[in-house]
Amino acid sequence: MAESGNDRKKAIREIILDLHRGLTVEEARDRFEQEVGEISSTEIASIEQSLIDEGMSPDEIKKFCNVHALIFQAALERNAAREESPAHPVHLFKLENREIEKITGALQKVGEAAGAGPAVAVREIRALLTKLAEIELHYTRKEQLLFPYLEKAGFMGPSKVMWGKDNEIRDLYKQTLSAVETVATREQLDAFISGTLNPLVEEIEGMIFKEENILFPTSLEKLNTDAWVEILKESDEVGYAFIEKPAETESLIRELKHAVAEEPGWKDERAVFPTGRLSLQELMHILNILPVELTFVGPDDTVRYFTDSANRIFVRTRSVIGRKVQNCHPPQSVDLVEKILVSFKEGARDRAEFWLNFKGRLIYIEFLAVRDRSGNYLGTLEVAQDITGHKTREGEQRLLDQNDRPS
Repeated sequence: MAESGNDRKKAIREIILDLHRGLTVEEARDRFEQEVGEISSTEIASIEQSLIDEGMSPDEIKKFCNVHALIFQAALERNAAREESPAHPVHLFKLENREIEKITGALQKVGEAAGAGPAVAVREIRALLTKLAEIELHYTRKEQLLFPYLEKAGFMGPSKVMWGKDNEIRDLYKQTLSAVETVATREQLDAFISGTLNPLVEEIEGMIFKEENILFPTSLEKLNTDAWVEILKESDEVGYAFIEKPAETESLIRELKHAVAEEPGWKDERAVFPTGRLSLQELMHILNILPVELTFVGPDDTVRYFTDSANRIFVRTRSVIGRKVQNCHPPQSVDLVEKILVSFKEGARDRAEFWLNFKGRLIYIEFLAVRDRSGNYLGTLEVAQDITGHKTREGEQRLLDQNDRPS
């Protein structure tokens, strides 16, 4: 067995590389027991991170990460036990995993039930798959909250590799949900279970193992208290899968929101927001390139700002700044504008929408009340958008499909 930590990491790295070169799982497992023995989740994660840093494709690592986890399973399980607070994000992730396991276990029992008629089995499987749809919240919270903080800590591997595995599970889930509707006979049911349902269950349960024995322990070692507090606070916005938030979590979030001021400011020549920092140059160009026209009216009904888009729908000149918004609309619509503004100021409404045909285009317009955290009225934002081209769109145009489109 390797004597030092560096020697052990080198041995692990060589086993992983040899796996990619064609080493069998059995041979790799034997070498692992002889040369490495026990290993921490952080060591595995750091090795895979170093392979990414050295140029190995995340897709290649993703292809073999199930094998990696299988080889290291016994050692990992001996070293991954860790108690977390009931309000800790990791504890909540694990609670969700226990609920996911109940569903995958029930799916396996349906598949193993002898003599069940296909109609009954299909009905049960469909119901369980529908319930399983909430797993999307589990994966989304992991990807949108945990991965970014790991990246800030210098760990890019999970977002490059595990996110890809999550997407494979999402695709398998969609295929399974679609395939179950085609099952009519016992033969078709057997083929569906072995060829589609079981692979989905295996991948989901394999992901649970990777999360609890690699991702979560590594995260607990890499992230500080401030990061976990932010993850807990923002988890509310994403939502939880299959579980109710513990009362202490609700109380903790409420206390944090009162204790931590998240007001905008100005630092190092940048506008500082709770969600990031932008220079004035960046902010101006971001606003101007939006596929909508924005006009902001202050609480005194005067026009304060408008975006300077290249292809405007409505004519706006700088002379409008400081002008009463009532004077910017034709006489026949002034009363309606006034009523909307009054309802915003009184708190009776927060939004008004309408659409019209303008120069052969369909224009969608929204008035939105802008309020501070205490609900005080700050003004009204008018948002205008040309939606002519949206009327005929059907189905979906995925981001990956853009590879096939001319730039």
